[in-house]
Amino acid sequence: MNNDLNQDFAAGSHADAYVVGVDAGGTRTRAVLAAVAGGGPLGEGGGGPGNALTVPVPQLTEHLVEAVGRAVPERLRGRVVAVAGGFAGAARTADEPGRVRAEAALSAALGRLGITATVIEIHSDIEAAFASAPGHPADGIALVGGTGAVAARIEGRVYGATAGGDGWLLGDDGSGFWIGREAARAALRMADGRGRPTVLAGLVGRELGVPGAVLPDEAGSEVGSGIGSGVGPGDWLAGGVLPGEVSLGDALAGEAPRGHGLPYGREGGPRWTPAQRAAYRMHVLPAVMDRPPVQLARLAPLVTLAAQEKDPVAEAILQEAADHLADTVEALAPRPGERLVVTGGLLGPDGPLLTPLTHRLRPLGLTIDPVTDGSPGALALARLALTDEA
Repeated sequence: MNNDLNQDFAAGSHADAYVVGVDAGGTRTRAVLAAVAGGGPLGEGGGGPGNALTVPVPQLTEHLVEAVGRAVPERLRGRVVAVAGGFAGAARTADEPGRVRAEAALSAALGRLGITATVIEIHSDIEAAFASAPGHPADGIALVGGTGAVAARIEGRVYGATAGGDGWLLGDDGSGFWIGREAARAALRMADGRGRPTVLAGLVGRELGVPGAVLPDEAGSEVGSGIGSGVGPGDWLAGGVLPGEVSLGDALAGEAPRGHGLPYGREGGPRWTPAQRAAYRMHVLPAVMDRPPVQLARLAPLVTLAAQEKDPVAEAILQEAADHLADTVEALAPRPGERLVVTGGLLGPDGPLLTPLTHRLRPLGLTIDPVTDGSPGALALARLALTDEA
């Protein structure tokens, strides 16, 4: 929602009391304003990441100030009576660290903005996402497929048993991080001779700043199986420089010639000299290692792009990701006809894993509702909190 609509709302005549819903995820924080009486968002604003466990409280406070401040015009802040926030890394348990940090940051942000709501509720982002489904259900299963991946059973709008969600080091199978890591691994396997040819090598290389001269899709335009080339697998697997090829130093300097490489892989592929392959790896490895590991999630959209071009390696990665997410749901023993709310960049209405996941889970007979984010649910939870107070 743009600033013009926020300004129009400030000048208009609406109900006297308002609620704010906050959806604070690992990538961004979104706040929305609505009337207590009902209806959709009347103003919204965004800010930085909102994971209550990984974002320091002072920084989380700033992100909340930014998001809520943009959503609520200054003249209406005194009329906000309830605020509900769904935070990644938070739970409903009173002394849970994420909840304590989220509550401290949200209270501080509201105080700085002059919002004196009588009801302030802290929920997990999973609970907010589940409540975003049509009818704001109270019971069922929620599955989040974004940078991370986790499923949770929701009972009475509070999550209990969970599956997955163990973070990039120990879990998050099928998540954006997992997909991005698989993209990088596929590219490196292609470069050292273990993997199938895939356009992911070029896409990943460009994203990580690899010089064009050593990218496989730019290093040579010929594609073939290597049959009749006079070059055996042992020659190029050894990584040597054959007569007429450039040295590793030349490749790193961007002086690799076009069209003189080796047919790459048993199934055919772009010609890619051993020097270019080695140079590719020497760029990709430090580019990945120098960043926080979770940033591999930024490579996930490249897999979707490659799959749309019918790249078999990319298609296999997405199918395996969907299988992992289905396994995560099945770990919670879903009942036939039970509500399954899915959200996150991978599973929203246009998410690349929604269709394969739906197909995989079809035998379970679940009612699957994809939602874009948790902000509608956060609004619903704020209104429900007012009803409970009454």
